[in-house]
Amino acid sequence: MPLAPSLFDLQINGFAGVDFQNPALTQGDLRHAIDALRTGQTHRILLTFITDEMEALAGKFAQIEKYRAADAVLAETICGYHLEGPFLSPEEGYRGAHPGECMRAPDLGAFQRLQEAAGGNIRLLTVAPEWPGSAEFIAAVAGERVVISLGHTNASEEQIDSAIRAGATMITHLGNGTPVTLPRHNNVIQRLLARDELTACLIPDGAHLPPFTVRNFFRAKPRDKVLFTTDAMAAAGAPPGLYRIGRLEVESRDGFVRAPGSANLAGSCLAPAQGVENAAQWLGIPTAEARAMFSTGVAAHFGICLPEIEIPGK
Repeated sequence: MPLAPSLFDLQINGFAGVDFQNPALTQGDLRHAIDALRTGQTHRILLTFITDEMEALAGKFAQIEKYRAADAVLAETICGYHLEGPFLSPEEGYRGAHPGECMRAPDLGAFQRLQEAAGGNIRLLTVAPEWPGSAEFIAAVAGERVVISLGHTNASEEQIDSAIRAGATMITHLGNGTPVTLPRHNNVIQRLLARDELTACLIPDGAHLPPFTVRNFFRAKPRDKVLFTTDAMAAAGAPPGLYRIGRLEVESRDGFVRAPGSANLAGSCLAPAQGVENAAQWLGIPTAEARAMFSTGVAAHFGICLPEIEIPGK
């Protein structure tokens, strides 16, 4: 079989029926999910925790660090964490499926408490820069070599400017974490899309973004400023049905993951290898180019080396 770089997904909330948000997550369950990811060509991830109370988050980080210390495969595959919340917008629509009651203004002391519990391995932090004090917070955290991504936000142009000056370099799942209905021109999707300083992360699942939107966003950004991710949760790599992501019970059906009765997406059921195929097909680019935006491009952004793995031949 031919060799290619391992896939690297920077936003994985769960996989193969396993919810990484579950405080009762066992080492065996985590290894089951990681083995399924590795079977599907993904040997590097940023395990992602979504918004929760600070003590609950600290406990989850400490637990995964314990599992990583006991299992070399987990330690190698989970090469860091993505913290998506609680420094996000509590505004309805912009918070998406995140619990609004847990949102809070950026707090360096609180972040450092979580980073300590995570063994210094929080590599990516999503923030909404409209909170007071955001620029100072972003500068301090970016100074600790944590990548700052803007998401679940309704930031103004001025607030985005301040975040970029402070060190923000990415956009979390561009086109999502916003209300269904927005002003047609002056909205945060357009404001973020226009910023060539920021690398856009896109979810090529057909649910978060339809194929034509993926094409439009891809064409609007410099070629080296697009990366792909799945935002996968427990339903990814598993049959349709009912699952959990943190506090929410959700339903996976017809390629969508939603809380019953809600229009908000709650992660995806996309596997990374399928995301590569979707991106190549929808954008009309070689599979190797789409793969680079789901592997070496991600690794370069975080200064992480990827192994070469055998992949099924075409």
